[in-house]
Order: sequence, then structure tokens, then C-alpha cells
Amino acid sequence: MPDTEHGVTTGAVARHLGVSPTTLRSWDRRYGIGPDARVGGRHRRWTPGDIALLEEMCRLTATGVPPAEAARAARTARSHPVQDADTPARPPSPYPPLPGTSGPRGHEPRSSARRPGAGNGLPLGDVRRECRGLARAAVRLDGPTLDSLLRDAVADHGLVTAWEEVMTPTLHAVGRRWETSGDRYVEVEHLLSWHVSTALRRVTSNGPVPVAAVPPLLLACVPGEQHTLPLEALAAGLAERGLPGRMFGAAVPAEALDAAVRRTGPAAVVLWSQARSTANHALARHVAASSFGVRGARTHPLVLLAGPGWAGRSVPAGMLRPGGLREALDSLSRLYGERSAEAAVDE
Repeated sequence: MPDTEHGVTTGAVARHLGVSPTTLRSWDRRYGIGPDARVGGRHRRWTPGDIALLEEMCRLTATGVPPAEAARAARTARSHPVQDADTPARPPSPYPPLPGTSGPRGHEPRSSARRPGAGNGLPLGDVRRECRGLARAAVRLDGPTLDSLLRDAVADHGLVTAWEEVMTPTLHAVGRRWETSGDRYVEVEHLLSWHVSTALRRVTSNGPVPVAAVPPLLLACVPGEQHTLPLEALAAGLAERGLPGRMFGAAVPAEALDAAVRRTGPAAVVLWSQARSTANHALARHVAASSFGVRGARTHPLVLLAGPGWAGRSVPAGMLRPGGLREALDSLSRLYGERSAEAAVDE
């Protein structure tokens, strides 16, 4: 609970607005958008009026106004709050009030972490608070803050929840806005996708080292499929669980996938298809029919048909169609548990 008598800390305000503490300090130093109150003459403490000024600064920069100009406009609005009948009313703040402070215009603070949020114009709906901060940082093209927020989301909630409840809703909101705005927001989607990919690869590189002696898992997009982020999330989840994944990325040619399967003898192959136009059922059947190992003990890989492109058909024997990241990870974890049990019996 913030100390309302002495103001709110910089870290709490940064989390509230979806910016980094460094950004707030920079705005204070460069543009005078900072608190008057200091504890011990050093530590910043932000009052409700200071926070309202920051909210206006964030709103303006998110619409493309340069920071220096946004700071001048925010200070002017603060100095001249009286409006006449011909002046349009300022839109209500999209930011929920901080715990322990009163909201704008006397509104009571909301305690829920989920509410229909505003990510500076992105259609977010009922999402976690972190989605709104992530969306605001993406619209501002604020890469350092995106990195910080994504790192915190994974650390606070774990990979699966961070992917399903923070990253994916924000990515979908940006995609919907791009589709309905005449090719605007393309740069927002590209930047957000890059930083989500970076966060996922950070998890992959920091996971435990898989056991080299067990057969790997192959992850590949079918030919013609360019959407790799869901597979990158799966690769990160496998690394987090210590399972050996091999990520082949976007649009893997059928011949290359066949060669990879024959060379590695995988326990399972995950094929991602985003749209029905790329779902290659013949290729999936071919991979499932592949066999390897010594004569008399040859095995076949389990094939996971991942992504919405595979929907609408029954799932053949030797294949699974997981409903999401968590289900795919649980299925692959069980597969390795079964393999370990069989090896123990053979010994």
C-alpha cells in the first residue's frame, strides 16, 4: 500500500503507467515532468496531481506527439484546467487509480487486476493489468519498457500464464487494430513481436540443459507458414521443463523436414499451421509414418498438429491436436515420462 501522506514511489507509478522508472526519471530531468515532493531531499514521491500529469504525458506521446511537445502541453493543461463551453472535455483517464489513492474526479479505486482496459486505443477488452502496460509501451514504440514488462510477466506468472494471459491478448489486440486501421500500427506489431520473441528466447537460453541421450522434439512450421511465435513459446516451455527441443522455425520445406526427422529420430514432431490454407495433412501423415531404429524395434514419432489451421478434421491415429500451450507441454512431458518408464523396464 503506497504511503499516501508522502506520495507514491517511482516504481509504483511506473508499474501503473506501463513505463520504466528510468523513463520517469528522464522525463523529470529533461522536461520537468516530475514530483515536487522528495523524501529526505532525494527520493521522488508522486502525488495524485503529479500522476495525472504523467497520464496526460503518456496519452499524448502514445498518439505520436514528441515528448518535449507533450510535456509542454501536459503542463499547460495542468496550469489552465478551467474549460469554457467551446472547449472539448478532456477524455477520462484510461489508467486505473493506484491502490491507496483516489481516482480522478473522486472515483473510487478498483481493486481487481482485470478490467476492460485501454491500451491507448487498442481493443484489449477484459485483460490482466500487465496487458494494458504492455500495449501502451508498444504503441509508444518503447522497446526498453517492453523488455522490462515482459521479463517481469514471465518472472511473476511463469511462462505459460505470461504467454496465454499477457503476451497473446496484447498481440491479438495489435493485430486487430492493424487489420481495421488501413495498415497503421504495422510498426507496433513488428516491435512487439520482436520483443516477445526476445523474451521467449531468454527463457529458452536460461532453461536447464536437457539430457543429451534422449530423443529430441522437433518444432517446425509447415511449408508456407510464417507465424513462429507460438512455436517459440513452446520451445521456451520445453526448455523450462528440461525437455530437448529442436526449433526449425518458419516455412520448413517438406524435404528438409523429412531429412531432419530421419537424421534425429525424434520422440515427437510439432507441426504449426496458423491457417487452413497452410495445413498440410499429407505431410503430417508422412511424418507420422516415418520410422527409425534397429530392425525389430523401430519406432515412429508422435505428431502434434498445433495451431488453428488443423481444426475441422478428425485427428488420425499417431497424432494429437493440443488445445493450447499448456496442453502441448503436458502431452510432451507425459510422452517423456512414458519413454523413461519403458527404458527402466528394459534395463
